[in-house]
Parts: sequence; C-alpha cells; structure tokens
Amino acid sequence: MSWTDRARRLLARLCGQAIVVFARTVTAVRAEWRGVAPLPVQRVYFANHTSNADMPMIWAALPPALRARTRPVAAADYWLRTRLRAFFGAEVFRAVLIDRRREARTEDPMAAILGALDEGHSLILFPEGNRNMGPEPLLPFRAGLHSIALERPQVELVPTWIANLNAIMPKGEVIPLPLIATVTFGAPVRLEPGEDRAAFLARAAAALLALRPANGEAA
Repeated sequence: MSWTDRARRLLARLCGQAIVVFARTVTAVRAEWRGVAPLPVQRVYFANHTSNADMPMIWAALPPALRARTRPVAAADYWLRTRLRAFFGAEVFRAVLIDRRREARTEDPMAAILGALDEGHSLILFPEGNRNMGPEPLLPFRAGLHSIALERPQVELVPTWIANLNAIMPKGEVIPLPLIATVTFGAPVRLEPGEDRAAFLARAAAALLALRPANGEAA
C-alpha cells in the first residue's frame, strides 16, 4: 500500500470518528434496541428517510464493532456530485453507491447490493427510495427489500426508525438544533413461505411504522 493510500485511509478514519462525535454531541443520538440485540450478525437495517442526515445518524448510532462492518446503500448521483462528497461516500462511509438514473446505469443496482452482502457486509437501506417530504409517515416501499429477502434469506432485515431529525435539521438549514435524535431498531422480519412481494413489503412497512414514537414524530 502506498503512502498516499495509507494517508487517505487514516484521514477517512479520523473523519468517521469526527462524524460520530459530532452526532453524539449535537444531536445526542441514542440507540434503542427493541426485540433485537446489537450482535455481530449480518443485517440490513431498513429505515425511514426524510433527511440527508438519516444515514450518518444510523451509522453513528451503531456500536463501533457493528459500524465497522456496515455499509450504507446510497445514491451515486448525490454522493459523487463533488470531490468532498465522493470522499465521504466512498472512503468514510464505504457506501454501496447506486445510480438512480435508469438511463445512465451501467450496473444492476441489486447486483451491487447482493455483492456487498456476499462480501460479508451489513447494509443500511432506505426502501422508500427517495426522501419523504410529504405528510405520510412512509412512501411505498420499492422492490429491493423483497429481492434481498428472497435472494439472501440468511440476512436479518431489521426495521430502523429515525426520530427527531426534521426538528434537528429542518430543510434549508445549515446549523442543526440541539435536540435528541433516537434511532430505534426493531425485531427482524423475514419472508414467509409463499408470501408474495406486495404482502411482504406491506408487512415490513408495518414493522417499521410500529417503531414510530407515540407522539407521531416522523423523523
């Protein structure tokens, strides 16, 4: 490994540690484990999505041993837009970058996701596909979560609800407000024998919604 590569990896580790410190200091991000324990098993943490800070909050909330083996699935067109974002996406978060532009794709997104799982990584996934900016707590889930459940049934699918991020980082704001963010991890869901895609995705969405705070705080 060259000196440049070593320096880049060291910088990535330092930036990752800084993100964790920032998240815990500014948002006091807190993890709640309900029906599941923070064990070193392969998982897909599937979460609601209303803010660009969602992925870093989940990543920061994981214990260090789990964080080290977990990669987010993220939009290449967002994370590769600038050199700085590309560094954080590829080097700090080690994201599985997916091109959302169908006409520009050179690789099947599901092949990249399954490939990362086959390498032994856990993943962070937002099954709504895009940020939910509307009044509904969740957008309809896309097919990817079902494909993972079908193709890699040994991987635990853990619903993960992020609360308070809209209040901490309102749209258009640069400086976060000092409020507590909570990341709640629920009991894993699995594809049942004979269960079709629509039924599975509806059940997975219900499992995620069940973690929503009683006061209706979406994110």
